Amino acid sequence: MKFKNLLVVLTATLMLSACADWIFRIDVPQGNFLDDKDVKKLRIDMSKEQVIYVLGKPVVEDSFDHDTWYYLYQMKRGMKKRGEDFRKEMKIIFVDGKVTEVVGDFELAEDFTTPLDQ
Repeated sequence: MKFKNLLVVLTATLMLSACADWIFRIDVPQGNFLDDKDVKKLRIDMSKEQVIYVLGKPVVEDSFDHDTWYYLYQMKRGMKKRGEDFRKEMKIIFVDGKVTEVVGDFELAEDFTTPLDQ
């Protein structure tokens, strides 16, 4: 009798674990999704308003330094077959309301150092 109960439990466990891939799990994106073509529109000496127009508002503005903006994007995949989890970051530093430095996971345009006015 004990053997039959153990066999039933073991069979049920194996059958249910085989169904684990059938459950749909959604991807969870968080933060600002930045397209590479939008990031390439950034130029040195752009104003804060121009940056907001191109990229949108930042996820985080430094509480102690209002001239540093952080754009973060994180994707948590619900299912591994749709890809790996990833995270991208970009930090924009302003001096006197103008872009002076951009660092992060994005490649800037070759003419980033050329201001828009020229």
